[in-house]
Amino acid sequence: MRLHTLIDDAYQTLLNQLDNTRVALLHPSSRYRSMLIARLINDSSYRVFYYALGPDDIKLQAFLASITHDMANQHPTFGRHINMLPRDVYENPSDHFDTVLDTFVADLTEISDDNFILVLDEYDRSDTADDVQRFVEKLAGRLPGNGRMVINSRTLPRLPWVSMIAAKEAVMLEDSKVIQTDFYDVVNNGNTSGNGGTPLEVFALGPGYVQVNSKPIETWEGHLPRLLFFFALDRALVTRSEICHAFWPELESDQAVNVFHVTKRRLHKALDFDVLVHDDGYYRINPAMGVYYDVMEFTSNLMVGRNSDDADERFNAFQRVVDLYRGPFLQGHSDGWIDERRESYRAGYMEALTKLAHMWIDRERYEQALVLLQKALEEDKDREDLHRDLMQLYTTIGRRSEAAAHYQKAKEEGIVFTPETHDFYEHLMND
Repeated sequence: MRLHTLIDDAYQTLLNQLDNTRVALLHPSSRYRSMLIARLINDSSYRVFYYALGPDDIKLQAFLASITHDMANQHPTFGRHINMLPRDVYENPSDHFDTVLDTFVADLTEISDDNFILVLDEYDRSDTADDVQRFVEKLAGRLPGNGRMVINSRTLPRLPWVSMIAAKEAVMLEDSKVIQTDFYDVVNNGNTSGNGGTPLEVFALGPGYVQVNSKPIETWEGHLPRLLFFFALDRALVTRSEICHAFWPELESDQAVNVFHVTKRRLHKALDFDVLVHDDGYYRINPAMGVYYDVMEFTSNLMVGRNSDDADERFNAFQRVVDLYRGPFLQGHSDGWIDERRESYRAGYMEALTKLAHMWIDRERYEQALVLLQKALEEDKDREDLHRDLMQLYTTIGRRSEAAAHYQKAKEEGIVFTPETHDFYEHLMND
């Protein structure tokens, strides 16, 4: 196949994926990353804003100053909010993180009424910058509805890609291939069903537990070593400072580091293995471990359900997602990073429930669809589209009185329906 054909295919894949997600990563293993960026910049069909990270972008303040300058050259009014920040906030953005993020988002929201794409090129220059990585991670979830982001990097950015993919916020692309498994090249993404296919099995959807050779580990010496293990599985690489910030933000740096090393030793003792290995300033899961992780299989099946052209394969994938979701991520814990991941995986679960319900409706298996829609509303009672779907289904199968009862019960429970849903209900009752 000729080069231009390969690039055409890869470029079309990129555009198709940007229709359905916020952030696209051109994976480091992609061969045509730079050519795709060049083509995107020169495509007059899209409003593209480009920023290539420089050698100074290892601090958030330098990154903000540089990207604001470059963006202002592409859109004259960009930066009017950032540049109005008080001097102490602008010069110490990490100490005023939320304020700076809100301000940058305000600038980004005003750059275009049309759809636009923000390209972050040479992103690997920020590899060592925890605050830049964190800023881009939060920015990805705060992009305006008409905005998308493309990241090009020679290394895998230290973002929580699996949870972002599960929430349909991100996608990884290797040229024309959408990566659906082996997201971090460390753990088994789902070639086993968690039934002994690998010696070490990790289950985070629900209360969270780990077992070796099908026997649960109960020698954690507290909950922190276990949670540290789950935290390390969350990303391909993590720094010690990120760990300390997530677990012991109230401690002084030296104290947090001491507690971290004690916790790490307890983790290694519980698993009788050096779980975390240190390399070039980063910690990662020991690649010598054979790990099954239900979160990886969950996300991998979501990707198959979203992207497969085979209806049965899509159905089976979404069914597997529903089966794997045994409860909220690390149920019973309320750490900040856990709450964020919990919402991401819950979003993936809701997607699978609703997709599967409509597949059952297409097959005229209405009772199965009812059960799934009811489950979805138990997760999120404020989703009006699900209320409408359920009332429509009741009416379709001749149970209009139950549609009416559902509507009245929802109102009694405090659900405030929009005029759209009210009109929909009236139409059902009067049709």
